[in-house]
Amino acid sequence: MLELDATELARIQFALNMSFHILFPAVSIGLAWALVFFRIQYTRGRSEAWEYAYYFWVKVFALTFALGVVSGVTMSFQFGTNWPGFIERAGNITGPLLGYEVLTAFFIEATFLGIMLFGKDRVSNGVHLLAATLVAVGTTLSAFWILSLNSWMQTPQGHEIVDGEFYAVDWLAIIFNPSFPYRFAHMLVASLLTTAFLLAGTSASRILRNVHGPGTQRVLRTGVLVAAILTPLQILLGDLHGLNTLEHQPAKIAAIEGIWKTRAGAPLTLIGIPDERAARTRYALEIPRAASLILTHDPDGVLQGLEEFAEHPPVLPVFMSFRVMVGTGIAMLVVSWSCAAYLLRGRALPQIALRALAWLTFAGWVAVLAGWYVTEIGRQPWIIYGELAVADVAAAHPQGVMRGTLLAYAVLYAVLLAAYVATLRHLSAKPAASLRMQAGDELQQVSGA
Repeated sequence: MLELDATELARIQFALNMSFHILFPAVSIGLAWALVFFRIQYTRGRSEAWEYAYYFWVKVFALTFALGVVSGVTMSFQFGTNWPGFIERAGNITGPLLGYEVLTAFFIEATFLGIMLFGKDRVSNGVHLLAATLVAVGTTLSAFWILSLNSWMQTPQGHEIVDGEFYAVDWLAIIFNPSFPYRFAHMLVASLLTTAFLLAGTSASRILRNVHGPGTQRVLRTGVLVAAILTPLQILLGDLHGLNTLEHQPAKIAAIEGIWKTRAGAPLTLIGIPDERAARTRYALEIPRAASLILTHDPDGVLQGLEEFAEHPPVLPVFMSFRVMVGTGIAMLVVSWSCAAYLLRGRALPQIALRALAWLTFAGWVAVLAGWYVTEIGRQPWIIYGELAVADVAAAHPQGVMRGTLLAYAVLYAVLLAAYVATLRHLSAKPAASLRMQAGDELQQVSGA
């Protein structure tokens, strides 16, 4: 049986918490802007179809937002319980950035969320639209600060280290560190894509079950067209992000591509099984010189191999996660473009297209998780890249304590995730409700379900 020490168990526990938490911001950021769009469409023509779409999806947003907040608080606690050395040494930078997120983002969301959820017939449509917009702005600001901190941990700058502690020297350099623009743009588009497939997939399921409401077809079209536009954009952003990573974290790129030895004209490995002991990728299917072409824009470009790095991330999980992310992205591109081709010609989607969308309802989650595994595992063994190791900041908890809490988290998150998905399935399976029903009554029904 594999024996894990307390530090490894703490890493797994935080990875579990992060994996659960990120699912909900990945939906809520994009869904908040989708709700703004629905509200604008209703304001323009007073169409009951768009109002129905808004109140159907605002229930999903409320549930998603609540789980995101709760899991985020738990994750913050783990900084103190499992990683006290990180707070002690880098708290002068992490504390203010997390504080800015609360002051500029969470307060906005908390202030206007009630109006957004329960404002029907209680405030004017203009105030309702303003509240929805401000909630969307708040979710984006939250992502801004969290990703700024995470990016600083990946590409740290703008600080000095005095007696082992990190102090800010240039806050603009810290916030707008080298990888932040790429990571922020990549994550925002990922959230919008996650939402687009959630909208399209759920709408397709409702149509297949013949329980769709007056706005379902419009939501389906919105999700498909947004996905068709943003998927190729995300591929471009991913390429730019990869070039930035090559510049600042070459060991991560070497692990992603399974490049063991420095070489010119490195091949692109489509699939294979990395073997770190043998320093080779078994059963590799390669495209000659393609990795050098993609990463250096020169088929004969030189790429550093893992042999050059005294410390590098574990290759297998980084290598595989990247290919899961890319494979999911290709599936999203093929399905969204195929469906968009039907819709733009004024044709109804055939059954096979509706089923494909239904199968990809949570494809965004798969891609986001895989991408974050590449990002976070690819940073190992550093918690602040090149300057502070993970092993130096972990709490010295007994293994039994860590195993027990890890099991408790795993069971709790499995139950909560199953409940979330079951609630979405329950909502999507319900026949269309009357538009006369008050939004507050609808929300009470959801919370009671």
